[in-house]
Amino acid sequence: MPDPENSTSAAPAFPSWRRDVLLLAFAFGLLYFFRLGSYPLSDPDEGRNAEIAREMLASGDWVTPRLNGVNYFEKPPLVYWVTALSEKILGLNEWAVRAVPALFALWGVLITYTAGRRLFGRDAGLMAAVVLGTSLLWFAIGHIPILDMAVSVLMARALFAFIIGVHEPEATTGASAICARRLCFYKLYVSMALATLAKGLIGFLVTGAVMFLWLLIFNQWKRLRPLYLPSGALLFLIIAAPWHVLAALHNPTWVHRYFVFEHFERFLTAAASRPGPIHYFVWIVLAGSIPWTGFLWPAVREAVRGGWAKRNENAVAWFLVTWVAFVFFFFSVSKSKLPPYILPIFPALAVLIGAWLARLARESDGAARMRVGLRVFSFLNGLLAVALGMIVMQPTRVKLAPEHALALQPPAFAMAAVLVLGGIFAPWLAKTRGVRAAVAGIVATMAAFLVALQFASPDINKPSSKALALLVRAQAQPGDRVVHYHEFFHNFTFYAERTVDVVAFKGELELEEDAAARASGRFMDEAKFRALWSQPGRVFAVARKWDVKELFADPGFRDRYRLLGQTEDHYLFSNQP
Repeated sequence: MPDPENSTSAAPAFPSWRRDVLLLAFAFGLLYFFRLGSYPLSDPDEGRNAEIAREMLASGDWVTPRLNGVNYFEKPPLVYWVTALSEKILGLNEWAVRAVPALFALWGVLITYTAGRRLFGRDAGLMAAVVLGTSLLWFAIGHIPILDMAVSVLMARALFAFIIGVHEPEATTGASAICARRLCFYKLYVSMALATLAKGLIGFLVTGAVMFLWLLIFNQWKRLRPLYLPSGALLFLIIAAPWHVLAALHNPTWVHRYFVFEHFERFLTAAASRPGPIHYFVWIVLAGSIPWTGFLWPAVREAVRGGWAKRNENAVAWFLVTWVAFVFFFFSVSKSKLPPYILPIFPALAVLIGAWLARLARESDGAARMRVGLRVFSFLNGLLAVALGMIVMQPTRVKLAPEHALALQPPAFAMAAVLVLGGIFAPWLAKTRGVRAAVAGIVATMAAFLVALQFASPDINKPSSKALALLVRAQAQPGDRVVHYHEFFHNFTFYAERTVDVVAFKGELELEEDAAARASGRFMDEAKFRALWSQPGRVFAVARKWDVKELFADPGFRDRYRLLGQTEDHYLFSNQP
C-alpha cells in the first residue's frame, strides 16, 4: 500500500475521491448509455435474457426463471431480477434491458478506480479506470444484456476487497482499523454471494481459488487473520442460499440440471458444443484490450520486476498477476468457451496497466518507455481502419448484405478516420507533451471510435423480428395461437409480450426440465401444426424465409395462408385474413 492518502480510514478526508468518482461516473455514463435503445434486441442472447425477466414480471414467480413458459435452469436469477426491475421501472424496451449491463460496466470502472487508488495511488486509479472503461471488450459486453458483465464486476469487487482488506492494519491497532478491515472482508463475502447468484459456483470457487493460490504460493498467510470467517460465511449464506433452496424445493429436476450439467458437464465435457483451442482466449484478450494491447506486457513485467526475490515487496502486483493467470487458465482448459468468459481478468489488467502508466508519468523518460506500446496502438488502429474500409466497400467478402454495407459506410469511414488520426497524434503527444497527454489522446481516440460504433450498431446487429411481433401484439386476440415454425425467436416473445407455440424445434427450450410444458400441447411436430392450421381458430405463424419454401410450395398449404408481413429474414403469416 503506497501512501497514507490511500488508506481506508484516511480516504474520506480527501475530497478528490468524491470529485474523481463523480467525473468518472459522468464521463463514462455518457459513453456507456449513449444510444442504448436505438436498435432492437438481437437473438438469441439479448432477447432471451430480456424475455426471462419479462416472464418473471408477468407471472410473479421470482424463483423459477422461465423462457417461453418453460423452466430455464441454466443460470441463477440475479441478472434476471435486476433486468425485471429495470423493465418494471423503465418499461418493456431496449433501453431498460441494456441499462443493466451498462450500469454494471460503469460500476466496474468506478470499482477499479477505487481499488487502483487504494493500492497504487490516485494517478494509478484514474489511469486504471480509463483503461478499463475504454477497453474494447469491456465496452462491448457493457452493451449486451448477458450475465458475464455482472459476474465479472462482482468477482472483481470481491478480489479487490480481499487484497485491500489483507493490507489493512490488524485489529490491535485501533477501532478505525478494525472497522476498515472488517468492512473489506464483509464486502468480499457479500460480493462472492452476489456473484454466485449472478452466474453460479464460479462466483466463489474461482475467486476463492485466486485468493488461496496467492496466499499459498507467496506465503502470505500472516496477512489473513482476522478474516471474520464465521460472520462472513453466515452473511454469504444469508444472501446466496435462499434462492438455491427454494429452486430445489420447487423444481425436482433443478439440482441435476443446475449443479451437474451446467457446472461440471459443461466445463469437463463438450456437452455445450462450444469448443475452442487452448490458445482461444489469447486472441480474445489481445483484441479485447484494444487500445491498450501494446501496454499489457510491459505493465506486467514492470509490476513483478525482481521476481521471486521481491515477492513480498510486490505482493499486490503478484496478487493481480495470480488473478489474471488463474482465471485465464481456468477458462482455457474448459471444454466450453465463449469470448465473454474471460472478462473477469480485465479489471486486474487495467490496474496493472494504470499503475504502470502512472509510474511512467512521474519519470523523465516515461514517454520514451511507452514508445513500443504506442507503436502497437498505431499499428492496430491502421489495421482496424483498413478492415472497416474493406468491410463496407467489399461486403461480399464478409457476407454482408449490400444495403447494410451502404448504411454502414458513414460510421465506418468516421471510425476509420478517427483511428488513423489517433494513431498519428497519440505518439506525437507523447513526444511533445508527455505520458499524460498521450494517454488522453488514446482515450479521446477510443471514445470517438466507440461513439461512432454506436451509430453503426443498428446495421451490425442481426435482423430482428421486432416489427412482426408488434403486428401480432396489435392484432392477436386472447384466444389466438401464435406459432414459431422450425425455430424459436427469443426477442419476438419479448416484443409481442406473450409466449408462443413452437413447431419441430427445441433449441434452448429446456423441455426435459418441465413436464407441464411438455404436456401443454404448445410444442408440436409438423403433423400437429398442419392439423392446427386447418382448425377454425386463428393462428399466426412466424418463420425464417428459407424454412418455409417447401411449406409455401405445398399445394395443400399454399391456398390456406395469408402473408401479413415480412422483414429481411422473416415472414408473418396466418390461416385467416
